[in-house]
Amino acid sequence: MTNPVEQNMYYGEFGGQYVPANIKVALNKVAAAYLKYRDDPEFNNELAGLLKDYSGRATPLYYATALTNYLGGAKVYLKREDLNHLGAHKLNNVLGQILIAKRMGKTRIIAETGAGQHGVATAAAAARFGLKCEIYMGAVDCERQKLNIFRMNLLGATVHPVQSGTRTLKDAVSAALDDYAHHLDDTFYIVGSAVGPYPYPQMVRHFQSIIGRETKQQVLAKEGRLPDAVIAYVGGGSNAIGSFAEFINSSGVRLIGAEAAGKGADTPDNAATMTNGRVGISDGMRSYVLMDDHDHVQPAYSISAGLDYPGVGPEHSYLKDTHRAEYYAITDDEAVRAFQLLSRLEGIIPTLESSHAIAQAVKMVPGMAKDQVVVVTVSGRGDKDVNQVADYLGVQVD
Repeated sequence: MTNPVEQNMYYGEFGGQYVPANIKVALNKVAAAYLKYRDDPEFNNELAGLLKDYSGRATPLYYATALTNYLGGAKVYLKREDLNHLGAHKLNNVLGQILIAKRMGKTRIIAETGAGQHGVATAAAAARFGLKCEIYMGAVDCERQKLNIFRMNLLGATVHPVQSGTRTLKDAVSAALDDYAHHLDDTFYIVGSAVGPYPYPQMVRHFQSIIGRETKQQVLAKEGRLPDAVIAYVGGGSNAIGSFAEFINSSGVRLIGAEAAGKGADTPDNAATMTNGRVGISDGMRSYVLMDDHDHVQPAYSISAGLDYPGVGPEHSYLKDTHRAEYYAITDDEAVRAFQLLSRLEGIIPTLESSHAIAQAVKMVPGMAKDQVVVVTVSGRGDKDVNQVADYLGVQVD
């Protein structure tokens, strides 16, 4: 009989637990707790209450009339995760994981963060439950996201700038895993994306799937049918897998991921894992990874601190190989133009991450019929990125 902890560890060939034995033991305890509580009525009632009264869910599904008219094709709806507490989708997953941590008796929380939104969400939840919190963030990303560092500190968390490697998200993940390996007894590692060793890809998917469940209910109420396409950006892939989850078995719904082409998918400066990556092992999982011919993980680049990651979640790798989802690369220039376009047309300033999804919609919606429906997940608000976009455009804001 299969050990229930090992069920669904893989999506096809992708996933697994490529970590040292001591970490594997700790991860299997986390997996056992997750499997125990995910269907527990008391656990789910507590989580539902927090999502409603602390986080402010459900988030709206907004018909973007001006963007729709501008593009001249399908009707465009925006799933407004930017209106979730703290301005991003990250809290959905953090609240679920921190409730598991509390039930496991953990007193210390650690996390990695790229753009800072996951770090802010983790710091806030740790403050809410009175837990010690430490966040690892690449030094380059620290420089790009000073506002979010201040927010994490304000919430009582300690932020550790990571100086190794490329000093971005990949290195923050490695530093957090190293910390976890040395503090297994009292520490719970809250992973922010649908990456890493099992059970994290499955657990993050589960807690982020509220995005897709709400979207399905809302679009049925507004349009009386399912959308023709769901678009979300993909770095590690948490908001995208959450957006896709409810529609994976609905073959008539196209699932479209927008990844970061950086300065061009055909240049060295990109994070287009699905376009340029190969199957390999990184950060405790088997998935698509940006690697050289010697299987060395390559640096990733994007204007977006949340997308400069050289890997991707194992379920996205599986969806790519089975042709259930499509993945397209968006350049920095295209993302910045989309950032400006949505701001001017709809009065909604998206994150640079979400701007990649908006840019993909800009490319494909004009070629669709006007009676078709597209949902784009706006995973967060763009306050954190305004200074960076201004710098990119050569505008002085100080």
